[in-house]
Amino acid sequence: MIVFRDPAEVPADFGPSVVAIGKFDGVHTGHRAVIDRARVDASDGSRVVAVTFDRNPLSVLKPERCPPDVIGPHQKLELLERAGVDATLLLTFDDALASIAAEEFVRSILVDALRARTVLVGRDFRFGAGGAGDPALLERMGAEHGFRVDVVDDVRAVHADRRVSSTWIREALSAGDVTTAARLLGRAPSVWGEVVHGLKRGRDLGYPTANLSQDLEGFVPADGVYAGWLVDVDGARRISYPAAISVGTNPTFDDVHSRQVEAYVLDETGLDLYGHHVEVRFVERVRGMTAFDGIDALLVQMADDVERTRALLR
Repeated sequence: MIVFRDPAEVPADFGPSVVAIGKFDGVHTGHRAVIDRARVDASDGSRVVAVTFDRNPLSVLKPERCPPDVIGPHQKLELLERAGVDATLLLTFDDALASIAAEEFVRSILVDALRARTVLVGRDFRFGAGGAGDPALLERMGAEHGFRVDVVDDVRAVHADRRVSSTWIREALSAGDVTTAARLLGRAPSVWGEVVHGLKRGRDLGYPTANLSQDLEGFVPADGVYAGWLVDVDGARRISYPAAISVGTNPTFDDVHSRQVEAYVLDETGLDLYGHHVEVRFVERVRGMTAFDGIDALLVQMADDVERTRALLR
């Protein structure tokens, strides 16, 4: 997938294109429905292009109302590529971009840079300074500049009669319900980051863990222990390892002051992942986080966590 970070980077002969615009936070099943429709529309040989942002626009416009991201920029680009997008224009959302008039956004990005033939947006899509742009404006400008607008309806979950959304995914993850989050995402929820040195307490207890850096990407689910996978994304090929994953502050010892994500790779005691970038995927919650009365009780529970994880991942 080609990645552009500014319209000026798009070659003059690029296009024609079918463009899907949105935040794409999570690249969930609703987002992929839009991308799938774009791929169908591009069956004549046009390129499928996603136009999105490096951060939630609310972080600039109304930071007090901005929720945490479901995924970070690195994850977003990878997931868009997996979804079948040919190119992504990842715009830096800052005050300058926020002040661009909606009409100028259409002319400079969709028409001049991408030579859009079809533009796909959600029904509640807004863009341009003050949110003045909407699907109706796109349709008027499309008639003038020669592109068609396809307004895509929401994807709804039949069992809950609710729109699939990043908000719902955050709610599920905040409750530790990674199973529901996975249904909405169409994949296991995950975080991505670098493996760093920790207190090495897990190694001393016989369960060495890969500790992720604090600046990881992705929404960290509720404190607890999860069955999942650690995927080493560095190197020539990806390697997936079954893992028992701990999220929290380790209340038994009470000396960790910020939430951590650490993964014990089952039956691996000599694996050296320091400095590697890994993806940690959450498959199912094993239990909540608990403070134990001493190391012996903790070791008994850790052994049970590992066996339950092994059974869940079979």
